[in-house]
Amino acid sequence: MTRATRWAWIVALVAVTGGGLVLAFLLALTTNNRVLFERHYEWLFWLNVAVASLLALVVGIAAARLFLRVRRGKFGSRLLFKLAGIFALVGVLPGLVIYTVSYQFVSRSIESWFDVRVEGALEAGLNLGRGTLEAASNDLARRTRSAAERLGESGTTPSTLALLRLREQLSAEEVAVLGANGQVTLRVGGDGALAAERPPATLLRQARLDRVIARLEGLDDEAQASPGAHAATVRARARAIAVIPTSDLSLGSTDRFLMVTQPLPAALTTNALSVQSAYREYQQRALARDGLRRMYIGTLTLVLVLAVFGAVALAIVLGNQLARPLLLLAEGVRQVARGDLTRKQVFASRDELGGLTRSFADMTDQLSEAREVAERSLAQLERARTRLQTILDNLSAGVIVFDRDGRIEMVNPGATRILKLPLSAYVGRPLGDVPRLEAFAQAVGQRFELQRSSPEAGERDQWQDAFDLQTAPERDSLALLVRGAALPQGARLMVFDDITEVVSAQRSAAWSEVARRLAHEIKNPLTPIQLAAERLQHKLEAKLEGADQSMLVRSVATIVAQVQAMKQLVNEFRDYARLPAAKLEALDLNALVGEVLALYAGSQDSGHLVTDCASALPRIMGDATQLRQVIHNLVQNGLDAVADRADGRVLITTEVARTEQGEPRLVRLKVIDNGHGFADKVLKRAFEPYVTTKAKGTGLGLAVVKKIADEHGARVRLANLGERSGEAGDGGAQVSLSFSKLAPVESDPPAAVPAGERAH
Repeated sequence: MTRATRWAWIVALVAVTGGGLVLAFLLALTTNNRVLFERHYEWLFWLNVAVASLLALVVGIAAARLFLRVRRGKFGSRLLFKLAGIFALVGVLPGLVIYTVSYQFVSRSIESWFDVRVEGALEAGLNLGRGTLEAASNDLARRTRSAAERLGESGTTPSTLALLRLREQLSAEEVAVLGANGQVTLRVGGDGALAAERPPATLLRQARLDRVIARLEGLDDEAQASPGAHAATVRARARAIAVIPTSDLSLGSTDRFLMVTQPLPAALTTNALSVQSAYREYQQRALARDGLRRMYIGTLTLVLVLAVFGAVALAIVLGNQLARPLLLLAEGVRQVARGDLTRKQVFASRDELGGLTRSFADMTDQLSEAREVAERSLAQLERARTRLQTILDNLSAGVIVFDRDGRIEMVNPGATRILKLPLSAYVGRPLGDVPRLEAFAQAVGQRFELQRSSPEAGERDQWQDAFDLQTAPERDSLALLVRGAALPQGARLMVFDDITEVVSAQRSAAWSEVARRLAHEIKNPLTPIQLAAERLQHKLEAKLEGADQSMLVRSVATIVAQVQAMKQLVNEFRDYARLPAAKLEALDLNALVGEVLALYAGSQDSGHLVTDCASALPRIMGDATQLRQVIHNLVQNGLDAVADRADGRVLITTEVARTEQGEPRLVRLKVIDNGHGFADKVLKRAFEPYVTTKAKGTGLGLAVVKKIADEHGARVRLANLGERSGEAGDGGAQVSLSFSKLAPVESDPPAAVPAGERAH
């Protein structure tokens, strides 16, 4: 709160306090309570004098501050000084004139208020009103007694219908039958309350003595008796209670009363109360004539003093109010010049100066809103950029954005992961600067240019093409599906996916078809060839001698051996192309591992083959014959990988992975060896047919494992262990097979399988 605001509050509080005391003084005068005034007049007078003194002190301090401001040459001080003088002059001169006239008027007019004729007229009117009201009360008592006698003569208990009829005859507001103690036994009419007002016991005793009694109610209420009471607020009424006679002379009989309530005419009641109030006020003023003169004159004097000092204080405050908008504008301009666009103070007035401050505040708000909009736009842009970057970072596809000059502007981790090259280090440089991507960059640039100059059908906005890319000499080539699109301002977008596995799957399918056809086309002529060669040997061996006979035997043996080799190859082709559909049933994986490893007792005895199977392994759903073939192929591959090492070892383990609740989620079989591992170029295509590192072999072993795993809904993974050296890993290799199809707990155990059964 500023210093000027604090002074304004002080002046306002002093003025309100003084005005409140003056109003309390005048309000006490209007009540004409002589005793109250004589008791409190002195301290109230001196309290108003103290308020006037305090107000004079405030005015003096404000005038001193204004004088100091004028001497220091502060902005707006001269204008404030002129305004204070004008308002003070305007307030003092009219106040003196009004005080002089009012003093003469009060002194000469108070005596004229009191006249003997006025007093007589008021007394006559008061007596007239009282007589009229008493006549109405006596009439109600007479009619009530008559009605009570009629009820007594009927000899029956009054009913509601009888009371309603009686209420209509008497034009009453309420009719009730009371018991001996005044309790209401039956009632009609009234204001809707649950029970009528119970009359006092003294009133009932008086009714028993006089047989009927009536009284007026509501005329003694001070609020109704006030001179300003409206007719609608006056609730005066006449109440009559009469004894209901009874012919029952038994000792147990009790008195009953009829109570009738009738509202008095509003106009009559109001006029009577007004006359009574005026008469009372006249008497009080007549007794306090000197006190009234002294009070009015003292009040006028205090009002003059308060008015004069209030005018001066108001002049200072109003002058300050006029100068304040200019000061607010000056301070606001300095704040805006410093870059502060917060909400500026507004002078609360409807004149031009207040409008000027509001316009300046609105202009500042608009500037602030514009800056906030700009900041929000930048924040939204940054959030959108962060969101886009997060999406790009989590995309499996590679994304590269080029600027209009062909330089790399942005690259996501997916591109680095697919190409296995540090693309982020080449941001701001052409793609051709990345090692081993020169030809790829040139091909992509030509494809963008071709799409721009002569797009094919459906390539107006983007293009799509496939590329083979080799990022390292020791690695196999990558098959990439590349999509390109033009961006605004000449930028370009390239999105690519690694489809090597898709191509590998297509090759596997193609090899399956080739194997099926070769098995069909080659197997048929092999048997006739073998039979023809053996027949030639049988026919000609006895007829030849020496070197010719030896040559015949060797040639026939060679033909038969090669035919057998061809048959084995054809059988492998057939097994790969026509694997039977898996017949899934509940199996114990540990039992299957034990059956297969029984064929490798020698390797186990020598320590080259070790097992570590988990206990209480959940059963899986699988085909026992096919899974034996899988285990056999994996174990044989592992033993072949460590055949040239004296410390070679193959470890077969089984384990179960569980959920957070402890439920089994999958069962995993691992075959780990400490051989040379897989070459990197073989690791990517190990499941394709005829991909092998062995000197002898068809390369169908892992391909068959992959097909059987797919039949079982299992997942097979290959990995090298330890550090890599050259094309293979010195730490060995690991093949894991994860089964997610578990047998229900209530499934029957699998049928026993002969120990000697083995898949080929």
